[in-house]
Amino acid sequence: MNESNQRVAQLEQNIVLLLNKLKDNHYALESLRLQLEDNQSKLKAIEEEKQVLRNENDSLSMANSLLGSNESNATTKHKINALIQQLDTCINQLQQLA
Repeated sequence: MNESNQRVAQLEQNIVLLLNKLKDNHYALESLRLQLEDNQSKLKAIEEEKQVLRNENDSLSMANSLLGSNESNATTKHKINALIQQLDTCINQLQQLA
């Protein structure tokens, strides 16, 4: 009888330990869930800020090109040269047809 009482007491201790671990896991899970929500809201704010900065960058690039910066002048020259080459190709093809 004494041995069965010891086993019951050991089982009770194990159950108490398991319940405590379950409670700790629940608190840890809840903490992780809150961290996840916080990180998701931070990520959303960062994405929104990124979009705003991208729009501002595009606006500044446009303003620089209107002001005639060296970089935009080079880009514009390359585009014009590419268009001229396309026109030359078209003119040559038309002359061959005529």
